[in-house]
Amino acid sequence: MATPTKYIFVTGGVLSSLGKGLASAAIGALLECRGLTVSFQKLDPYINVDPGTMNPFQHGEVFVTDDGAETDLDLGHYERFANVRLGKDNNFTTGKIYHSVITKERQGKYLGGTVQVIPHITDEIKNAIRLQENKCDVAIIEIGGTIGDIESLPFLEAIRQFRTDAGKENVLYIHLSYVPYIATAGELKTKPTQHSVKELRGIGIQPNFLLCRTNQFLSDDIKKKIALFCNVTKEEVITAKDVDCIYEVPLMFHAEGLDDKILEHLNIWTGAPRLEQWSQLLERIRNPKDEVTIAIVGKYVELKESYKSLNEALVHGGIANNVKVNLVFVDSETISEKTCNEALANVHGVLVPGGFGSRGVSGKICSVAFARENKIPFFGICLGMQVAVIEFARHVAGIANANSTEFDENAADPVIYLMREWLDSKTGIVHKRDSQSDKGGTMRLGAYPCALAPDTFARNAYGTELISERHRHRYEFNNKYRKSLEDAGLVISGASPDEELVEIVEIKDHPWFLGCQFHPEFKSRPMAPHPLFREFIRAAYEQKLKAK
Repeated sequence: MATPTKYIFVTGGVLSSLGKGLASAAIGALLECRGLTVSFQKLDPYINVDPGTMNPFQHGEVFVTDDGAETDLDLGHYERFANVRLGKDNNFTTGKIYHSVITKERQGKYLGGTVQVIPHITDEIKNAIRLQENKCDVAIIEIGGTIGDIESLPFLEAIRQFRTDAGKENVLYIHLSYVPYIATAGELKTKPTQHSVKELRGIGIQPNFLLCRTNQFLSDDIKKKIALFCNVTKEEVITAKDVDCIYEVPLMFHAEGLDDKILEHLNIWTGAPRLEQWSQLLERIRNPKDEVTIAIVGKYVELKESYKSLNEALVHGGIANNVKVNLVFVDSETISEKTCNEALANVHGVLVPGGFGSRGVSGKICSVAFARENKIPFFGICLGMQVAVIEFARHVAGIANANSTEFDENAADPVIYLMREWLDSKTGIVHKRDSQSDKGGTMRLGAYPCALAPDTFARNAYGTELISERHRHRYEFNNKYRKSLEDAGLVISGASPDEELVEIVEIKDHPWFLGCQFHPEFKSRPMAPHPLFREFIRAAYEQKLKAK
């Protein structure tokens, strides 16, 4: 008989943004280092079916999986810390759960019974959790939100029931709380954690371990106090100290003995952890040989969580080149042709990330022109590639009215346009769409193949002819203009195998100028930096050395 999957449920209290996702990812990394297989799942209480249509200012970035699921950004943490590839079964929301239950009710699946939160909603949540069964040794399930939120109650009730269903030897509860330092009193305060755990216990869940987010290591006396009021032992109170590098978290948890205690509780035997790669990674991050400065020109720069995977991928590119990457966030709405030179004067590379809508586009086009004309390494991602095509068409190919139909539906020369009909090579389905289609259903999402042309920046970076990358976009390169642009010097270095969809564009006689339609940041890992980010940072560093 196969060993049953063990489940770790991670909850959070006191306030949001404490780092449940990072804590979950770090725990998964530690268990992997002991030879166990892990998987993750994020259960989000909001009513949106998925975060695909949510404003990044509210929710941060939307992370996209190979199977095209638009998910919470924490799935990005999971994939970066552990050797996992996640998908649609790894992120469930209140909206997704209720949509499934209501659909079953309309189909008569409940045989005319009254549909209620308990048992129907909670059963649906438990069914979602069971999708991880037999896929791994340990499934780490993060519950979004904060204890006390009314939206979270069905999820908390479901995981309370789950311990009885799966057996207490197979279920572990970890609660992340906050222990603030009050400067005027000169001491750490445990009362917020006490109240958070009290509320959790009132729901019927006794946490097995407390991760206490704080800015200093907890003394034995503080741990004893928390243990006394929260019905755990002192050894089950773990310091989750603030760190200057997120990749230190697994090592910090290990130093607190968390992985040993989890294995003991779940009755799992493994050998000693192999943490050398994490120690070596941290050493490279802390002791770079030099540094480079990269400008990110976008419209969501006020909230860095909007570009979480992008920021991390740039860090990974720095690790690959043994340099620190300093990021300068430039609001594309604030720059113009007159101010662009000043805003980007001291950077070694320019990156224009993805986005939607016309706001800030003129500033992005100016930044592309600056990088192209001044031979500054340039990297355009998704919308960044599209504005690079528009800039090249206008200023090099002589197509003065070049534009995207996303910005002007009646553009005279739509070098970027909405494909009204296209064949999905993955499913064989012909998609039809227009500007009035549901925003959540008209994008090219998930992994698609791309063939690379020889002797190009892209081919040299990847070192292979065929690649697969994740997409999240609605508008495409218009092949009607392909020959005109190529004749003017634009290089199509990557396209779908059938040549219908342009995926990568480049410019010759430039240190490094590349725009891609996909989102390479979603596949970058600290131990395996993405080839395009590695080469972009390499080119930026070479640019710095030349300027000396």
